[in-house]
Amino acid sequence: MDQWVLDAMKRWPNVPALFGWLGLDRRGRWLVQGETISHPRIIDVINRNYAADEHGRWYFQNGPQRGYMQLESAPLVLFVAETGEHLVTHTGRDVEQVHAAYLDEEGALVLVTEHGPAEVAGTDLQWILDRLTIDSRPVEDHALAAALELPSGSDTSITLRLGTSALRLQRLDFAQAPSVLGFERTPAPREGEKVSTRAMD
Repeated sequence: MDQWVLDAMKRWPNVPALFGWLGLDRRGRWLVQGETISHPRIIDVINRNYAADEHGRWYFQNGPQRGYMQLESAPLVLFVAETGEHLVTHTGRDVEQVHAAYLDEEGALVLVTEHGPAEVAGTDLQWILDRLTIDSRPVEDHALAAALELPSGSDTSITLRLGTSALRLQRLDFAQAPSVLGFERTPAPREGEKVSTRAMD
């Protein structure tokens, strides 16, 4: 996080947290009260000061105040880097490690990265599909359709190859992803937690 943020947290350690104002959609866009944030400097500040707490609630640390994010899907969204060689999070961080790969019932892909669980942006899904194999052969449409029909929690016969890694694709229903991967889509206050009704300026 930015040093000014860390300094503010030390100076005002007990500022009530904000819930229900901020969000992240499946395109990797930040939202405030449902409206897309478009100002580049604000986006950059959120990107640099975005993290998760011990309960799997993701937030933007706005100086001393923590604003929890409502997630349309996963805490992070992945895009193909400009080089076309690897993935990058919507916050601009290169992905170097992928620990697991999941396919939901609608065909969305979620990867567990060193930065956290991340859904591959729909616009870049073909990049991932080109790296799916069965017995070292490209995956055909019927095999992908069969994988979608498997019950949540099943291993598929499909392997995702990223660099030197080969990960067996697992089925995981959209609704089950938060509990399995350890995050909250709609963060709520814990008992005794101070809550603010407005964002700090």
